[in-house]
Amino acid sequence: MGLKRTLPRHQYTLACSGRNCRGVEHCSSTCIVVGLTLADAGSIKRWVQIGDREEAPAAALIILATASWSASGLPMNMQKQLPDYVYLTPEAAQRQSERTRQGVYNLLPDEVEWQSRQQFLEKHGYMLRPRYHKGWKPSWIDTNIARDFCEDGIMSSRPQVLDAKRLEDNSVVSIKIVSKRNQELQVAQFLSSFKDVDQNHCVAVLDVLSDPLDSERALMVMPYLRPFDDPELVTVGEVIDFIGQMLQVCHGSSVTSRKIDSHFVKGLAFMHEHRVAHRDIAPPNVMMDAKPLYPSGHHPVKMDYTPDAVYDAIPLSRTEHPVRYYYVDFGLSVRFPENSPTMVVGDVGRDDEVPELSSTVPYDAFKADIYALGNLFDKEFVQRYHRLEILQPLIDSMKQRQPEMRLPAAELVVLFQKINKTVTKNALRLRLSLKSEAPYERVLNDAVAVAWNGINNLKRYVG
Repeated sequence: MGLKRTLPRHQYTLACSGRNCRGVEHCSSTCIVVGLTLADAGSIKRWVQIGDREEAPAAALIILATASWSASGLPMNMQKQLPDYVYLTPEAAQRQSERTRQGVYNLLPDEVEWQSRQQFLEKHGYMLRPRYHKGWKPSWIDTNIARDFCEDGIMSSRPQVLDAKRLEDNSVVSIKIVSKRNQELQVAQFLSSFKDVDQNHCVAVLDVLSDPLDSERALMVMPYLRPFDDPELVTVGEVIDFIGQMLQVCHGSSVTSRKIDSHFVKGLAFMHEHRVAHRDIAPPNVMMDAKPLYPSGHHPVKMDYTPDAVYDAIPLSRTEHPVRYYYVDFGLSVRFPENSPTMVVGDVGRDDEVPELSSTVPYDAFKADIYALGNLFDKEFVQRYHRLEILQPLIDSMKQRQPEMRLPAAELVVLFQKINKTVTKNALRLRLSLKSEAPYERVLNDAVAVAWNGINNLKRYVG
């Protein structure tokens, strides 16, 4: 056996029987594969094709020299057998072929722009999915595989945002196009500068690149996040945890007065403490890091499927695998100078139910944030589910019609902690039952939930 080498960060052993192997284009021997998985095949293929060409001539390569590569990134003779449901009937395959020929599945206009950035982003350490590579051709051409189950058939869902892989650690990131002129980039970077503050629930900015297509825009790189309610929260404890993170309550802390240590005043209060008003708090702008729920990952656009877009991605329980929530999208945010008034004008934001919004009459941006967050808690949870009546005093305080009657964020933390202390451990595990459920459905679903809870407790006890 010739040289052996370990691929950085992937820990794959590479070996080749050819003493003078110089890569797939020149190898006269057979390179062998040790520990190759489908998930990383694409990045390994890229390393093979690009990374080794300028290295030592005797470098070993992870490929079968005589094999051809499929669109999935594996040699054709090493692919997993796909499930039956991905295959089309001959008639359906013919229709798909015709639609492909007509250009129905071509890149959308915004996708063409992302394709134009692909090589620039790769140079800076970010790899877009194969669909956005120069010269991309649909992988389903001349096959009977349904486009829906081909990863490169999945179109972008948001023109201004696209997912990518960060090459240094293979993590998934989101890249957003932002204007250099508005405050979004500056506010996001400012809030992200508090990286060591565990109570900071504002999405981090990992990198900022100048847009190669427009010098007035920047590409802001952030961790990839998933909507906070997908999958839905299912227990009282999960809602309590969510609200606690949005206000940021340090669990286990003992606060006995209306004064509260700044260590515990984070979440929404973190922004307000640092003189930033979000001004667009609404469900789409609250997200979560769902890696604990999907340890093997999921597709960044077709989120209910595995990264290859073929299999169902089944989430773990967030009660057993807690997640972290984040505020995102600071496009309407304002950062106020120290000791300045926090008054603004503007009928802006997704939540148009904030009563004081006005384009002419100034109002307190912090108080508007509090109403919007209270409205989110109310509409997403209290109005929809039983067993959350304990949160009503918090909601009532946050949704006072008169802004001056709303408690500031720091005092809301205190109020929430008092409510939280009244909730027993058993109550935290109770199922969230929809108010729309019929009584018999509620009884049946509660019984099933209790049974599953018992099974999970037994599993933890047995080990």
